[in-house]
Formats: sequence, structure tokens, C-alpha cells
Amino acid sequence: MTDRQPQSTAARIEPLATLPLFHKLGGRKVVLAGGTEGALWKAELLAATGAELHVFAAGEEALFAGLAQGEIGHRVHIHARAWQADDLTDAAIAVADLDDADAIRAFVAAARQAGVPVNIVDKPEHCDFAFGALVNRSPLIVAISTDGAAPVFGQAIRTKIEALLPPGLKNWAQAAADWRPAVQARELPFALRRAFWELFAGKAMAEPERAPNRDDEAELFAKLSKIEAAHDGKGRVTLVGAGPGDPELLTLKAIRALQSADIILYDDLVSPGVLELARREAKRMLVGKTGYGPSVKQGDINALIVSLASQGKHVVRLKGGDPGIFGRAGEEIEACHAAGIPVAIVPGISAAQGAAASLGLSLTHRDHARRLQFVTGHSRKGDLPEDLDWRAMADPAASTVIYMARATLPGFRERAIAAGLDPQTPAVAVLAATRPDEKRVAATIADLPERLGELPASGPVLVLLGHAFGPALAAANLTEDRRRA
Repeated sequence: MTDRQPQSTAARIEPLATLPLFHKLGGRKVVLAGGTEGALWKAELLAATGAELHVFAAGEEALFAGLAQGEIGHRVHIHARAWQADDLTDAAIAVADLDDADAIRAFVAAARQAGVPVNIVDKPEHCDFAFGALVNRSPLIVAISTDGAAPVFGQAIRTKIEALLPPGLKNWAQAAADWRPAVQARELPFALRRAFWELFAGKAMAEPERAPNRDDEAELFAKLSKIEAAHDGKGRVTLVGAGPGDPELLTLKAIRALQSADIILYDDLVSPGVLELARREAKRMLVGKTGYGPSVKQGDINALIVSLASQGKHVVRLKGGDPGIFGRAGEEIEACHAAGIPVAIVPGISAAQGAAASLGLSLTHRDHARRLQFVTGHSRKGDLPEDLDWRAMADPAASTVIYMARATLPGFRERAIAAGLDPQTPAVAVLAATRPDEKRVAATIADLPERLGELPASGPVLVLLGHAFGPALAAANLTEDRRRA
């Protein structure tokens, strides 16, 4: 086995059609050209930001009269003439709702000559920036963009998000702005500041409809004081189950851990989609462990976890499946305890559960499987473990899940059959369970080891053995009969 040093990787972000930005326009000059209903909507939106809005709507200025007379009317300036190039001087942004191609080109050229970002309503090919569909819980604001391709689709998504975000979150967001100076005044290290805001977020999401009050403020700052008093400069470690591959199978607790991590140490089996849900600023380090291939020594991983956490970092150790099922979590927990570093465990959907779900089958069955057992087909030396209970492996009333058995399944078959396992017992080998590239082979246990060559040469393979998986074998046989016919 070849040793491999941990690799550091940059944050992985899928390609972006546009970069979402939030502009501070309060007190800044903004230019709007056009005398249409679309221009009026943009004027209302821009005025709501506190901008000094200059509207050029020659002949249609009456359309904007109500806006100019309202509560924010003193910041809205209606000009009864067409725009001119020097009107764009010192503007933060420029917006126009125009239909004439020559007028559009002239406005865009003038804005860019003045160094002003420009937007032409419903003309994305002329825009430097776009307006997204907004969910307004200001100061909490969510913007949705389809890059101008489908505004109605963006509005539909906004409706979904509106339903998910209670209006009361506006009050919590305002409380965050009000309480932030008191947090900053304590001059806390980053880890403690983040701990406070994690407590704040947890309370806000638990009671989103209720407006926060002074009791909430006092409670949160009291908890912060306790954390501050107990803080010894050390960080913490969270062992997180990444599930079998499908990012949608992550638990909410796993996502929260990923989004609060400073450093993520992840295995080869963790899918890119799972990493995509992590905090963007978190450093990611591959500490891959692959059967019969290059791997980082477990001792080196333990030392790295302890070293990073000792620097005050929140280290998330991200493992495929569930960290407590053949993930060597026990060794990492022991290393953390020996160093006095707090460690928490976030369980994940196991590969066995994911594989069974993909097959549409239950791991247990009243008629066929009253017991479920997980075993490893891979010992410390890389061969078949000698200490398996072979009578248990031959139990016809058990469902057996064999991890890491690609190379050792022939030996497992021989030992289990010798112990009394029926050679006709159904067995299914599943590669990359729940992932888009999932592959499977179903056969009897007598035949399955020779059929493993039908699977791709790389990737995690799990074997499900027992009569509960008979329907998968029956379906495979039916497909084969139809193919031959």
C-alpha cells in the first residue's frame, strides 16, 4: 500500500452565469431613463434602497408623481426631459426601459463611457448586471437570478422561498444588526464570534415567527460568556457522515456542521455534490483512503485532526456513509479524547441503507430477515478477516451487508457455504450506491464473485446477501430471459 500525504484542494464552485452582488445605494446617485410601467417598478425598487434617484421620463413624468410625493419622495427627482450623457456622471448605476435599438445603444454607450454599470430592462444582452426576483425580509434579502433566461421561472422559485422564510425572520435579521456592535466590542477570537452567531442562528430558526426581545439578547450573551470562560484556545472536531453519495441524503445537522467548518478533511468516497454544500471559506483537504490503492495512513489522519483542532479550528472529518460503520471513527475519537479536544458525531445514511433504497427493497423482512448484520470483507492486512462468525454468515434468516468485499468475495463465499450457507442465496453487488453512476449485479452467492468483473474496475462496492434481496435477483433473471428471447 502506497502512502499518500494529505492534499489541499481549493473550494470547488460550479460555474456561475453571473456573480450575485448586493449594492449599497443609500445616498448615491442612480439614473433611470424611460416612461413605462416597467420603469415605474424599477423606480420604486431603486428608491426603496435610499438612493438619490433621477428619473428621466420626457412626456411621462406624471406616471412617477405618486412616488415623488410619498414618504421617500425627497430622494426622487423627476426630470421632464430626455436623459443626456452628462446626467450619468458620478452615478452608481444606470437603468433604462427602452425599445428603440438606437436609443438602447446610445444609453449603454454613454453609461459605459462614464464607467457606470448599466441595465436595460428585459434586454439581457445589453446588461452589465441584472435584477433578481426578491424575497424581502430586509435586512435579510434573498435574490434569485436565471441570468435573464426565464424571469417567470425565477418568480416561481421566489414564491417557494417566500413560503419557506417566515416574515418574522426580518425581526431576527434586524436584531443581528443591532447586537453586532456589542459582539464586536468584546474583541473575541474568530471561533468565539462564530459560536455566538451559530447560537443566534439556531434560536432564530427555532422561533422564526417571534420577534426577539431583551431576554433573548441577555440569554445569548450569557451563553457567550460561559463559552468565553471555558475557552482554552482549542477547537473542536465533528465527525460527519456524508451518506453514500447523493447530496440530498445529507441530514440537516450534517449540513449545519459543513457550513460552520473551518477545515474539512474528506475521503475519496465523498461526492463533489456533498462538498458543494460546505461553507465556501472552509479549507478542504483530501485524506483519501481507498481499498487496495494509495491511502493516507490512519495515524497521520489522527495527528492532522488533533493538530488542526489544537489551533482553535473547527475540523469536520467528512466520511462516506456513516462515520460509525467501518469508517475508523473510533480511532479518531480516541485521538481527540487523548488530546482533550471535544468531538461530536453526526451520523449519516449508511451505504447499506442507500443501496437497499436504490433497489427498492428493505434490509429486513418479517418472512425472510429477522436480523441485520454489517461485516467487513477487508482486514487490516487487506485480506478476508479470519475472525468472522461464519455460522452467523450462513444464517438463512439474516440480511448480511459486506463492505469492501470486491477482492475477498470469493473467499467469503467458500467459507460461508462451508459453514452452511445455501449457495442459491440471493446476493447483489452495488457500486457507487445512490450516485448517478450506480451499477449493480444480482446473482446467487455461488455465482456473484465471478460476476463482479461486470462492474467498473474502480469505485466502492457493497454486497447485500440474503433472502430479503430475492426480488432483485428475480428481476435480474427476468431481464436476462427477455434479453435472450
